[in-house]
Amino acid sequence: MTHDSRLISSIDELQALLERELYIADRGLATSIYLALKLQRPLLLEGEAGVGKTEVAKVLARLLPAELIRLQCYEGLDVATALYEWNYQRQILRLRLAEHEGKSAAEIEELIFSRAYLLERPLLRAITRREAPPVLLIDEVDRADDGFEAFLLEVLSDFQVTIPELGTVRAEHVPYVVLTSNRSREIGDALRRRCLYLYIDHPTLDKEVRILRARVPQAGARLAVEIACFVQALRRRRLSKAPGVAETIDWAQALLRLDRDHLDLETVEQTLGCVLKDHHDLRDLGGGELEAALAAALAEVPPLPAAPPEAAAG
Repeated sequence: MTHDSRLISSIDELQALLERELYIADRGLATSIYLALKLQRPLLLEGEAGVGKTEVAKVLARLLPAELIRLQCYEGLDVATALYEWNYQRQILRLRLAEHEGKSAAEIEELIFSRAYLLERPLLRAITRREAPPVLLIDEVDRADDGFEAFLLEVLSDFQVTIPELGTVRAEHVPYVVLTSNRSREIGDALRRRCLYLYIDHPTLDKEVRILRARVPQAGARLAVEIACFVQALRRRRLSKAPGVAETIDWAQALLRLDRDHLDLETVEQTLGCVLKDHHDLRDLGGGELEAALAAALAEVPPLPAAPPEAAAG
């Protein structure tokens, strides 16, 4: 079903649509997404790894629906990789053919520097989409350097780029833009001012249980609550890499594959690598420390509501 962003009339409606796509968004996040859609402003999401920042763009693309175009940032990312390159091999072949045909230098230049030989990279592809606005995900923008960030600011300000051989290309439809950052580097003020901003924290216990029930519906209520309580307890420790929601979901799926319906010490010991991804964190939870941590977490499990009585037969 298509949900044109212009037809989403309220934050409540958007929140319900997101939940229908199995993304549990609190009021603050739903409001930020709603405003980004209505104001056509980029949305910058910061937070720890695994809290669901990238998933926002993915669920938006499914919801609208729209093409998802992803630019994965990394150290050393340059304009050519993000914007466009010329297909040099095809250009050389066409050049030789044009020379054989006796074409003039001007004709050859016009031939080989045409759109047919242009390789569109994510940023240009997002601008040139004509059917409908895509969702442009600029993932982990903090990994790119200051120079690329300055270039990105220019693109996001006007949604147009200049290709020397072809001229200026302007977006017919302004893309929906989601930028994510894990705060490995401080994002510049100029880019922040261009965007709407939200910091996504780790979820509360209730929200994490709701996420588990939505994403891993086969997990029973008891298992979901025990997993969430234990992961919440882990995050309160001094860890090198605190587990995100992604790890919580992975762990629940792993426990289901092992036919577990509750947590016990042996199971947690054998599957802790689904949650903790750092050797030092695993080592620090060795021995009796893990048993104590599990016992403390299970002690925090709230009483579950009694199951409704089965209807009488007949």
